[in-house]
Amino acid sequence: MLAEQIHDYLRTFFSVTDCEILEDTPNHLTVQLTSDIDKRIMNRPFYWQFVESTNAQPNPLKVTFITKRPENQEIRGEYIHYGSTRMHQIFQATKDLGSFVQLYENEEGASLFPWIGANFKVSYHTDQTKEMLFSLGINLIHGSVKSNFQDLLIGLKLTNELPRNAYCLPYIVSPMRAIERLETAIENYIANDDMTWADEAKKRWEREQEILDHFYVGVEEKPEIYELEKKALEERFQPRIKIEIVSGGLFYLK
Repeated sequence: MLAEQIHDYLRTFFSVTDCEILEDTPNHLTVQLTSDIDKRIMNRPFYWQFVESTNAQPNPLKVTFITKRPENQEIRGEYIHYGSTRMHQIFQATKDLGSFVQLYENEEGASLFPWIGANFKVSYHTDQTKEMLFSLGINLIHGSVKSNFQDLLIGLKLTNELPRNAYCLPYIVSPMRAIERLETAIENYIANDDMTWADEAKKRWEREQEILDHFYVGVEEKPEIYELEKKALEERFQPRIKIEIVSGGLFYLK
């Protein structure tokens, strides 16, 4: 996941959750969190227990999230990247708060086309982990698929209420069928991706297995601990791929 994608995702997340964005540069976001978002992503349970037990005035954090380290410039804040703990907490907050929305482009009197948009997290797991985020949209009338759909949405004025005199065109492709087509698009990407990471993991697995076997050379009946360690190696090195929808929605766009 590119730094620009992370930046756009954070901007959308904080805007939708009513956190005030105080500063927005290509390299960082400074955000005044709400109490609810502070509780969800900033790991301050004891502070919030104190506030709630004493009815004290809450003081949610103002945080600078650095999405790209600029050269020759010092920015004080938290560097956030795909795979970081904070990013996973934000993904989890997205799920908890409702990962599916229905929004309309704010154009009075317009005919609005239905789109399904989904943000997919693809994880390549072995003893190392590689994660990527894909944002895809599919038009529910003619079925065309658009990549970087989140970038398109960021540039639009969206509302959760149908604009005055606007008309939503009925969809032809069902939302469930649309999701299936987007999942197929992700699977096709994976099928054509470089699988060197899996081959390298298998080689590391073989080396570790050889080391384990070396300790039991000449032992005809392997003890239980051998089988447990062998199983642990399999769980650690076995390549596996996980596809997950982080968030999505039905969008009516001009």
